[in-house]
Amino acid sequence: MIAREGWTRIAIFAMLAFGVQIFVGTVWALPLWLLLLLVIQFFRDPDREIPQQPGAIVSPAHGRVIAIENVIDPYIERRALKISIFMNIFSVHSNRTPVDGVVVKKWYEKGRFLNASLDKASELNERSAVHFRTRDGWDVTSVQIAGLVARRILCYLKNGQEVERGERYGFIRFGSRVDLYLPEDTYVVAQLGRWVLSGTDIIGFLPVSEC
Repeated sequence: MIAREGWTRIAIFAMLAFGVQIFVGTVWALPLWLLLLLVIQFFRDPDREIPQQPGAIVSPAHGRVIAIENVIDPYIERRALKISIFMNIFSVHSNRTPVDGVVVKKWYEKGRFLNASLDKASELNERSAVHFRTRDGWDVTSVQIAGLVARRILCYLKNGQEVERGERYGFIRFGSRVDLYLPEDTYVVAQLGRWVLSGTDIIGFLPVSEC
């Protein structure tokens, strides 16, 4: 499956490659066909098998876990566990909802375009955040962060919208990062340095109840 964000670009490169091959020749068209393959690879968005375990938190991004730490969630001002996932240019760039629930609030903040793997990127880079509340009342904040090359963040959710775990909800182009702020008592499955698949890999489990 190809992400809708790439349809126009793929069509343009395909027409260019085809046109050059017809009117100029295969040798000249070959670089364009190779470039088309790279664009298709970048915008791939495979279907995922979504875990159904109660309380499971799935990775919102396809990438490498670069941080697991206790922090203050800057969006809803509470103590939280933060898991950061770095996406390089070879990752699947479609982002997925980590939990079932409802969208409480969205934020968008302009910023810089530092290397997304740096800690300060969470505070300085362009970013889009979504506050989810699960059906059991747990708060989860997912933050899309632009990177050194990524210059556009797309988030399709609306305040009050109900979501299911693993739904496609946004896209970041050309290398980026997602920070996930979870309840402090979350049972973490993710491991530092490991790669995770968006929508499929479980990175943790929410506490059983608030009591």
